[in-house]
Amino acid sequence: MQVWGCLLVIIFTIFPKGSQQAASGNGTSDELLSPASPGGNETPNMFLMPPCNGVRIEEATIDELQRHMDNGTLTSVQLVACYLQRLFQVEEYINPVMQINPDAMVIAAKLDAERGAGKTRGPLHGIPFLVKDNIASKDKLQTTSGSWALYGSVVPRDAFVVARLRQAGAVLTGKATLSEWADMRSSNYSEGYSGRGGQSRGSYNLTVNPGGSSSGSAIAVANNVVAFALGTETDGSVINPAERNAIVGIKPTVGLTSRAGVIPESLNQDTVGTFGRTVRDAVYALDAIYGVDPRDNATSTQVGRTPVRGYVPFMTNSSALKGARFGLPWRSFWGLADSESQSILVELVESIREAGATIINETELPNYQTMVSPSGWNWDYGTTRGYPNESEYTYIKVDFYNNIQAYLAELEDTDIRTLADIVRYNNDNDGSEGGYPGINPGFASGQDGLLASLATGGVMNSTYYEALHFCRQSTREGGIDAALKHGNVTLDALLVPPDVGQSYQIAAQAGYPVITLPAYVHSLSGMPFGLALMGTAFSEATLVRYASAIEDLQMRAGTKYKRTLPRWLVFNVD
Repeated sequence: MQVWGCLLVIIFTIFPKGSQQAASGNGTSDELLSPASPGGNETPNMFLMPPCNGVRIEEATIDELQRHMDNGTLTSVQLVACYLQRLFQVEEYINPVMQINPDAMVIAAKLDAERGAGKTRGPLHGIPFLVKDNIASKDKLQTTSGSWALYGSVVPRDAFVVARLRQAGAVLTGKATLSEWADMRSSNYSEGYSGRGGQSRGSYNLTVNPGGSSSGSAIAVANNVVAFALGTETDGSVINPAERNAIVGIKPTVGLTSRAGVIPESLNQDTVGTFGRTVRDAVYALDAIYGVDPRDNATSTQVGRTPVRGYVPFMTNSSALKGARFGLPWRSFWGLADSESQSILVELVESIREAGATIINETELPNYQTMVSPSGWNWDYGTTRGYPNESEYTYIKVDFYNNIQAYLAELEDTDIRTLADIVRYNNDNDGSEGGYPGINPGFASGQDGLLASLATGGVMNSTYYEALHFCRQSTREGGIDAALKHGNVTLDALLVPPDVGQSYQIAAQAGYPVITLPAYVHSLSGMPFGLALMGTAFSEATLVRYASAIEDLQMRAGTKYKRTLPRWLVFNVD
């Protein structure tokens, strides 16, 4: 509370009484979205973001913010203060931030001084951002993955991705809320809930699953609490919250972004991704964080497979859709979508076709009937079928046992050194951490996920290796790569409905990239859904090209099928 109080004093010092009420029509791309409801009516004017030093920054892009800082109408200090003011405005309802960085203003002031001296580090100079609470920062912030078990522990260094963003001049404003232990701890739990952070909520409908496990990161970006954020994904934890909060999410190829300094789940599938309200903003963040890191061997696989000047140069407009070739894995994924989102996405795909792209239907994964659960996302689907040696969860739970122990070994000021220590802590602190079933409603099944991992003892036996090989082969050359080779036609990407969780699950097992774009919202629940592009390993340049082209088409065509502002619904549709 002391940090919050000090920051409030700073905010009201920077912005004297009345200064925030000045209206301005400048500073945002109003064409990026219309505050439309599914019925075409205007969204109620709830939680309008006040102007910042007379500048409207709600929905402002990073480029627009940079122009304001360059011409002196805004400073980074003012921008941080305005975003914090926005957090204070909505925090009670959506709870996207675990902890505020008490040094954010000091960092911003130093970056303002650099700008004043004629030095800017790049497009992220002075731009506020958040990282998920499983990404380490060597500062006054905690890194706990939402668990009280790690509170007070000291990390050895910044995570590689945090260090890169600091070098790029971005301002770390705080840590975002998340699903505790990135959804590894329980099979029956509340998405976006952690013992330390509490429940985060999506502003489109406060009573509905906001997506996770990178819940707070996505919610914060969607609600203009920061310009961009980082999340992590093992299986859906970037793409799912991005599409359920109507923002852009980029889940990179495993090995493009370093996991060093990230609380792990499975180094076979973990990757750090980015969130933005536009493709360009998410790509700016991606450009800042990717690269080879000696502390993460997987990043060596990107050598010779990434662009020298980053991914921003691949941004384009709707004209790039002429001649593009996209596949629709209909039976694999599309047929599993609900009828409303399916109909809307088909209409959006038709507009892509009319812009000059070739759309080929039924570009299926050859073995989708074996790999894709017909009843929803299920990372233990192999075991469900009676074949644990064909299940993703078989190796994930072994990996977590080993990977978390390696991470904990580097921490200081903690007695938590093993998975067994975490389990014991949760049992000893059952009220807050729900070690046993039926105690904490956020963890209805207790910690059965952690117990399943603990039971493996970290042993990588023949079943482990068979499952890893099966999932990789079936989703790579026997899956996505095969679907991209449709007869004599090589497709640029697969278009998939990410509201069907099995789609990003296949990409997660393959370690392949996905970019999701906002599409629209369900008429009943008000919850957003997206359209995603899926590609082969290290095809981010292609995905960025066509994601930006489709986004541009959405803006130019005047369609309602794009990012819309939240409606702040408060009813349960289940």
